[in-house]
Amino acid sequence: MRLNIAEVGAMSGGDWMVGFLPAALVALMLVGGWAPSAALAGELEMGRVGPVVPFYATPTQADLCGTPVPLDRQDVWERFDREFTIVVYSHAQVYLWLKRLERYGPWMQQQLKQSGLPQDLLYLAVAESDLQHMARSPANAAGIWQFIPGTGSRYGLKTGSQMDERYDFDKATQGALQYLSDLHRMFQNWPLAIAAYNCGENRVKQELAIQGVSDYYSLDLPNETERYVPRILAIKTVLANPERYGYYLPKDAGYPMHDLDRVQASLPGPMPMSRVADACTMTLSDFRVKNPAYLQNEVPAGEHIFRVPKGSGERVSRSLRQLAAECRTVGFVTEAPEVGKAAAPAAVKVASKAASKANPKAAPKARVHKVEKGDTLSKIGRLYEVSVAELKHWNNLKSETVKPGQVLKVSSH
Repeated sequence: MRLNIAEVGAMSGGDWMVGFLPAALVALMLVGGWAPSAALAGELEMGRVGPVVPFYATPTQADLCGTPVPLDRQDVWERFDREFTIVVYSHAQVYLWLKRLERYGPWMQQQLKQSGLPQDLLYLAVAESDLQHMARSPANAAGIWQFIPGTGSRYGLKTGSQMDERYDFDKATQGALQYLSDLHRMFQNWPLAIAAYNCGENRVKQELAIQGVSDYYSLDLPNETERYVPRILAIKTVLANPERYGYYLPKDAGYPMHDLDRVQASLPGPMPMSRVADACTMTLSDFRVKNPAYLQNEVPAGEHIFRVPKGSGERVSRSLRQLAAECRTVGFVTEAPEVGKAAAPAAVKVASKAASKANPKAAPKARVHKVEKGDTLSKIGRLYEVSVAELKHWNNLKSETVKPGQVLKVSSH
């Protein structure tokens, strides 16, 4: 597609040579605000030069979290210019950020507002993890807010082989906002607080004392931290005004928000994750995506808040209570397969039966038995040293027929 330059000039109000330009350049002119010189337009018209990468001038004024950035200082401007240039031309990455912001941005902005924190801190999360909730760094920082284990523990995030709450979007966000609030209270300055989020408050305190300066932009810090604040500012500059820099995300092109209910449940013992997912009316795969803090194929005992499909909260709550009751009555013995490997069929057994096999004398203490394929009343009676007549009486059975999955009383108590 090629357009007449005079037509483009009429649309944009410019004084153009008559000729033709590639449509891609027209888009840059109309959306990005870039325009070639008359000489370059002539070269393009004659086909003497190829496609041109537009030049976007680095801003000379900016603020971060309401604090002016001293871009009148050449060293500060060059640090910002480096990060801005990298970000503004990272086309694929910027579009991925824009798509993920559609999913996470509104909720995070709401949380920032409720916490009385600057909206610009949203871009800190972008810089930390690219808004990928399962992000993990070589330094063992994890989740959208990239907590290391020690700091995560200080802010109430449990970490372990079965569960890591740094991946829990809700809890990690609350922990991060509290941490940032504490850092700002400590330094009374947002650039210093943000730098401390990156390299630690003790390091920033130490360097301030040693170097005898009071602002972030004058501190000699690790290279990563010296680039950290300018990078967040560059991300803000582009994402806050994407059209200015040639980015346009069509309506509904972003990732949809996870519209979920949150259901609280108390599990008396460890549960196979597949059983919990089923009670939550979810596939195992979807359960993992919506509840990424669970690392193994088993959900540990204790208090939990599960994210479940919107509108299913009450139904799921009832199902989870029934599952918990079954666990208290029957119990589950689960192996712990590695993440990504399905549990073997024998991984879930009725605890009472497993105990009776290990110690026959303990059989009379078992109160229920879950029927498995191949079980008969006589076989179950021999296992628990009771008669078929007793089993029929305790379970109101009119015949000796039993079905897999059926739960039978195996004692009168």
